[in-house]
This record gives sequence, structure tokens and C-alpha cells, in this order.
Amino acid sequence: MTPRVHANPAFPWSHVIGFALSIVFTLIAFFAVTGHALAHRPLLAVILVLAALQILVQLIFFMHVGQDQKPRYHLWLFGVAMFFFVVFVVSSIWIMTFNTPMS
Repeated sequence: MTPRVHANPAFPWSHVIGFALSIVFTLIAFFAVTGHALAHRPLLAVILVLAALQILVQLIFFMHVGQDQKPRYHLWLFGVAMFFFVVFVVSSIWIMTFNTPMS
């Protein structure tokens, strides 16, 4: 009989993987900023992509979104809430960036 690597089913492997990914994404962002690896705009784009990946890791590995057998309308409502969140954030940034009075 060969020993199994995942012999203990109670060990939270998804949490370990999620934690490792979170640390990796954070370190990439940290060293990109402190090392001045890119110009301002590309650096901002990389940080935003890493932030989005970090959100996905948190939702999938820690909050287990989409992995339950519960009704799917919870996931649908979460998607609608995220849509409105993105619309509000993008609209706010747009207004703060192009703050010109309307005539």
C-alpha cells in the first residue's frame, strides 16, 4: 500500500493554497512598487490586475463562493452586487478625474 499525500481529509488544503496565492500576489505587487519596475500607468494596471486576482482568491478559496449546493440565486445576487459596486467605483473615479463643471 502506497502512502497518500492527502491522507488527512480534514486538513484545509484550499485554505493553504489560497493563503500561498495571496502572499505571492502581495509580494509581486510590493516588489513591483518598491523596485520601480514599471512606469506609473503600467504599474497601476498591474496592481489593479493583482487586486482583482486577490479578490478572486479570497472569494473562491476562503469564502467558497460557488462551491455550495445552495440555491444559485445567491451567487446571481452576489454578481449583481459586484456589478453595481464596479459601476459606482468606476463612476466615482471618472468624476474625480474629469471634474469639469457642466454649462
